[in-house]
Parts: sequence; C-alpha cells; structure tokens
Amino acid sequence: MRTTTAWRSTGDGSVTLERVTIERRDLRDHDIALRVDYCGVCHSDLHRIQGMLKEGAIVPGHEFTGTVTAVGPAVTRFAPGDRVAVGTIVDSCGTCAMCEIGQENYCLEGPTSTYGAKDRVDGTKNQGGYSREFVVTEKFAYHLPDGLDAAGAAPLLCAGITTWEPLRAAGVGKGTKVAVAGLGGLGHLGVKLAVALGAEVTVLSRTPGKADDARALGAADLLVTTDEAQLAAARYRFDVVLDTVPVAHDLAPFIDLVALDGTLSILGYPFPATVPIMELMRGRRKLTGSGTGGTRRTAELLEFAARHQVTADIEVLPSSRVEEALNRLEKNDVRYRFVLDLSDLDRPAA
Repeated sequence: MRTTTAWRSTGDGSVTLERVTIERRDLRDHDIALRVDYCGVCHSDLHRIQGMLKEGAIVPGHEFTGTVTAVGPAVTRFAPGDRVAVGTIVDSCGTCAMCEIGQENYCLEGPTSTYGAKDRVDGTKNQGGYSREFVVTEKFAYHLPDGLDAAGAAPLLCAGITTWEPLRAAGVGKGTKVAVAGLGGLGHLGVKLAVALGAEVTVLSRTPGKADDARALGAADLLVTTDEAQLAAARYRFDVVLDTVPVAHDLAPFIDLVALDGTLSILGYPFPATVPIMELMRGRRKLTGSGTGGTRRTAELLEFAARHQVTADIEVLPSSRVEEALNRLEKNDVRYRFVLDLSDLDRPAA
C-alpha cells in the first residue's frame, strides 16, 4: 500500500476536517497514480460532510486535476508527467448498455463514485481528491488539454459536465434560446458553455442585482423571476431551461418559460418535487434530469473547453483553509467555485 496526506471529515456532521495519513492501493495493471494539484469544492461535498448519506468520516473531493506520477504495466493512455483530470466516477460495470455507449454515470449496476463508494475489486471505501495523491484506473482519467488552466479546469469535472450533458442532449447550438436559473457553481458554467455553443443565453434570477455578472459571463439578458410582467412576457420563450437552483422551489414558473417541444432540465435539486403535469402538457414540454457525465461526454467537454477557453471562475485557497471554504460555501459567499491548492500538504503540519 502507498500512503499520502489528506483532509478527512470527523464524521460527526460538523464542518471539521482533520489532516490525516491515508492509504492508496498499489497500482493494478491499468491504474495510474497522480499528484493532486487542484480540487474543486462542490456543494455535494458539504452535504455529505454534514451527514446527508450518514456515511461517517470521509475524504471528499470529486473534481480535480494533477500530474501523473506512475502507471501500471498495462497502461497505454498515460505516462508520467502527463496533465490529468478526474471527475465524479472512477469505475462502473463496463458491460451494461449504458457503459457500452459511454454513459457510465447511468451504469445499470450503479457507477462507483470517487469517494464514499466501495471499490469494485477489494471492497475498500474510496477516498476522494482532498488529498495529495490519488490512484484510478486509466479509463476514468482524462487528459487535461494544454492551454487549460489546471485550477480553473477542475470544476469542469463536476459542475461543468453536469451542465454540458443536458446542453448536448438537447442539441443546443447557434440560434437556440437557453435560460439558466441559478448563477452559482453549476449555473455560471452552464452560461459559459451555452454561449460557447452559440446559444442566446438569459439568466433567471430573483433579483436584478446579478445583471452585470450575467452579462460578464456572456449572457445576453437577465430575467427577474419575481417580476410577474417579465415572466408573462417570456412565456414559451426558451428552447432549454437549465434549473441549477440548489433548494426546493416551484417548477411551474420555469416550465411556463419553455417553448413548444422545449426542455426544462433539473440539475440543482435532485430530491422529490411536485410536478405540474398540466403545464408540461401545454406545448409538449419535456421535463428531464441529468446527473454528472460519462467518459464520452467528459472527454468531449474538455476538448471543447480547451478550444473555447472555458474554465470556471474560481477562488483558490490553500487546502489548509478547507473549513473556511466549506463554511463560506454554505453562505453562498463565493464567485463561483472554491478550488483547493493541495501543494501545502507537502509541508509538515503547522
């Protein structure tokens, strides 16, 4: 076994992380080892640290970039020194219909998540990217294209792919009208990616105060959802609405904005909600959901992001300030994604 340094929650529901030494498996034939340089801080990290899944102490982190340090004897896609990225999934059955088309995120046996899940070979608990080293099978690692900032690219592996898949599934391109509800970690990347695809993008917000931010990200307009006149004028306006709002909310106002045969895609609140079926029937509207992404779309996203220079707007903090990042994230005090710099784990603990 290999050892590395990581930040692990205490398992008591508090936003307290301890610097610990953890074990990483010895390299299997198709494994690579990587030095984790940057890891994004996702809302799901916060929820799980606070005990949403009642899984005890965990090492979070599922959107990170780094450098390959070693490879297994059968590895063909990577070599030491390569820039690399890892996302929310590190394994799947590999044989079901979903895996065969590169949608491992919908593996019929259930995908193996980057942290908290059991390793499919030895049954040990996966530990995530809030650590200095990670070991992963090469299939679920991605080349980080030259020219993409390693810190800004890290959130593409979760927030980015979560918005990219529904945009691609809906065929978003030049002339498509897209609305994005919620201008956080997911939403701001949804805006950037839709704009880069050629869409006309509008941000949906409860207040007008985000208009300048929306336009700085490339949006053409901001629609204030608390303004009944604006809502009425925008009925049937959008081909696609990405709903990244992370709390329970009424879907009906968003559905009413969807055009004939258009789509409302739920990304931010994957919990039970009341669905106004009659609103869907008016205009043959579609209600969909999407969760993270498979290998095919993730590789595609990274190539697209490199061509169009799309990365997250981030605030980088040394990993020793991870608790500060989590507490500020809970207060929505970030524009738009925290990223941890793991290099401070090379130094002795203070």
